[in-house]
Amino acid sequence: MSDEPEGPERYPFWGYRDLFLFAGLTIPCMLLGYGLVKLVLSVFHVHPAVRVAEILLVQFLGYLFLLGILLSIFRLEYQRPFWASLGWTDTRTPLVWLVIAGFGAAFGVAILSYLFHMPNTSNPMMELLKDRTSVTLVAIFGITFGPLCEELAFRGFLQPLLVRSFGPAPGIVAAAVPFGLLHFSQYGNSWRHVVLVSLAGAAFGWVRHATGSTKASTIMHASYNALVFVALFAQRKDLPHAW
Repeated sequence: MSDEPEGPERYPFWGYRDLFLFAGLTIPCMLLGYGLVKLVLSVFHVHPAVRVAEILLVQFLGYLFLLGILLSIFRLEYQRPFWASLGWTDTRTPLVWLVIAGFGAAFGVAILSYLFHMPNTSNPMMELLKDRTSVTLVAIFGITFGPLCEELAFRGFLQPLLVRSFGPAPGIVAAAVPFGLLHFSQYGNSWRHVVLVSLAGAAFGWVRHATGSTKASTIMHASYNALVFVALFAQRKDLPHAW
């Protein structure tokens, strides 16, 4: 037996088999969330005042199931903690700077959108945001649970694996691309919007890599979304209430 000290543990400790398992269960998790919501609404004869509430509940459950998959992988296969493994750690970067970074990314994307003459696309989600209640619900989700789950999945789970394989810059970009594609249908299947969202994802990814903290990229992501929703409210001041 060698008396030499063991080298540092490889990070991330998970591999592509785990990634493929997680990706393969994404659609089943979303379908399971959809089925459960429909079942509960049917059994209790509940009819949400706004359809967005039902859609967000489905997405909430789908994301929750996916986080449960990651938790199971880490605990059962590797006996590792969930949050620390995904980089949910404190950072020395002040909170205000992370918020400013999120605002800056939002402004940058807005400027690029203007310069590129981005088309105003019609899509199912925006068609649902025709009243103030719907916009408020989507904003709350988009500033809290949405960024948390997306950052844990893309910057916490996917990005470290790609960075280990291809290096920091290619890995950050490679993790940002599927993040942009996730929003493809939300923007009326516009590839230009996917490119802009991917650039925002790369900015979140750079913060994640530079600070070593998924918490930092989540705060940046949340502030980015917050400014987007503030702009949406400002543009649509005449939104009626749902009641």
